[in-house]
Amino acid sequence: MTSIGDDPYSNSPEELWPEITRELVDAYPLSLSELKDVVLDSWTRILSTRIGNELQIGEEYKPSPQMMGNFLHNMIPIVLERAHPAEWRKDDGRFEKDLVYLPDRQFDTEIKTSSQRGIFANRSYAQPSAPGAKEKSGYYLAINFEKFVDGQVPCITMVRLGWLSHRDWIPQASATGQAASLAPITYRTKFVSAL
Repeated sequence: MTSIGDDPYSNSPEELWPEITRELVDAYPLSLSELKDVVLDSWTRILSTRIGNELQIGEEYKPSPQMMGNFLHNMIPIVLERAHPAEWRKDDGRFEKDLVYLPDRQFDTEIKTSSQRGIFANRSYAQPSAPGAKEKSGYYLAINFEKFVDGQVPCITMVRLGWLSHRDWIPQASATGQAASLAPITYRTKFVSAL
């Protein structure tokens, strides 16, 4: 198993990346089935939430995709922490990954959500981590979901677990661009689908 910051794909040809990814996912403390269940449970909890004891999410109030992603980003670690308090917790600051695994920090996980097919990050993810900053390399939980459309309840469309380094992120080409994305090969070779 690689340590935090080491890239398990370095010096390996692309044709071996799916096998390396499978080994990394198999070593993860939660199975893909458990991860999928936590994500779906979190989504259901969000959709059953009332704001101010009146506004039902999805009915009177349809949050933007960014807000739904933020809700997921916060709910998933809390659901896991309540189920496994000695193992998982939510980050407590900007220097930690979103989902902290207490027994072994190499399994700390970034959560990325999107209502589009891919996932995105800040442009800074395409740069090496600065000393003392949050480590960008490591496990990523990628979740895609539908936007609210009148008369339909949005669903989670994809749940994927993978391992990325800063070299996997492609910064937006524009000098003023603030986003980073992933190449199609990264989705195919560095993630395993749970849904």
